[in-house]
Amino acid sequence: MQKLLKPLLAVKTKSGYSIFTAVLVTLFSTWVVFDATKAEVVIAADGDVQTVKTHTTTVGELLQDLGIDVGKHDELSHGENTEIVDGMEITLDSANKILLTIDGKTETYHSTAQTVGQFFHEEGLTFTEHDEVSHNNIAVIKDDIEIEVKKAFPIVVNDGGKNKELWTTGGTVKQLLQKNDIGFKRLDKIEPSLDEELTKDMRVKITRVEKKTEEVTETIPFQTEERNDSSLKKGTTRTISEGEEGKAVRTYEIILENGEEAKRELIAEDIQKESKNKIVAIGTKEEQNKVVSSGNKASTKPSGGKEFRMVATAYGPDCKGCSGRSATGMNLKQTPTPKVIAVDPSVIPLGTRVWVEGYGEAIAADTGGSIKGNRIDVLVQSEAYALNNWGRRTVTVKILD
Repeated sequence: MQKLLKPLLAVKTKSGYSIFTAVLVTLFSTWVVFDATKAEVVIAADGDVQTVKTHTTTVGELLQDLGIDVGKHDELSHGENTEIVDGMEITLDSANKILLTIDGKTETYHSTAQTVGQFFHEEGLTFTEHDEVSHNNIAVIKDDIEIEVKKAFPIVVNDGGKNKELWTTGGTVKQLLQKNDIGFKRLDKIEPSLDEELTKDMRVKITRVEKKTEEVTETIPFQTEERNDSSLKKGTTRTISEGEEGKAVRTYEIILENGEEAKRELIAEDIQKESKNKIVAIGTKEEQNKVVSSGNKASTKPSGGKEFRMVATAYGPDCKGCSGRSATGMNLKQTPTPKVIAVDPSVIPLGTRVWVEGYGEAIAADTGGSIKGNRIDVLVQSEAYALNNWGRRTVTVKILD
């Protein structure tokens, strides 16, 4: 401009000044017209707002003129080929690089989100209250931010027989229990062990163990002592002296597991009364069997028929609790005493005629509460006779019909 004006400045005449003034006016007018044709644009790039005037044709050309680079993942309010118009507002949000690691697996994201919560929302990522996230939702995202997430998994804890579902992101059994305020005592059994690392689908079992002592007064049962007696007929017995129970105070240590007794151990005993044995004489005298009543020969075994070896006792029609009539309705108190035996009907049916060794022929006409299986009871004239002369013996029983 100075070169253009220099010749004019050399002219110091009135006409020279007039020409100089005309040139200045022309140049200024041209500049004003040129500037007036520029478009005014507002650009907001990453929060930095500026107003510029430009003759560029497109958004892309304007950003290039301003030295603003648009990355692949950046968000631009207008396409780069969009034509510039006066009053246009252009926004540019630059994307930040985000490294997201979930359970040890890392993926790279690019996002224009301002906060971690916005980023999770945009990517459709949801996490539970039990998951561990390195940044909270309002944390501001910066380029190359590293976010780490450990997803929680359920652990079933059986505590004293009751199941609880607890959530964890890992650690040991002990840390899980402490985190959830589950206490335990030295005697309690915990499976797996407290230092075991937690894994998915693991089940933890806590057996609550309690130890206590208990003092109990108990009877001491007497024993039965048998003595051979040659004055008694073989197969008979006689009580010489009755037994007496003793008494003891015993102290037990009891182990309870989940409230149920699991073990009991005797740790102390105070005998307050000794027990006394019952003494029973066992007959050893050998003698021939006698016929209990007349009519049949007890010692002569008939031929043919099915045989049994049975234990035989005797009873009288005057026995305690007896009605005097058999199970089949026979009168057991008639004279002479009928030849009747009590049987188990499943072995010998009622009404069957039999022969009994040492007793003779009889009819199976009665039953008894203790007569089961291969056992019979033979009817004799009295209870006294039954006790003193028959006793208990093993005999052959033969079915006659």
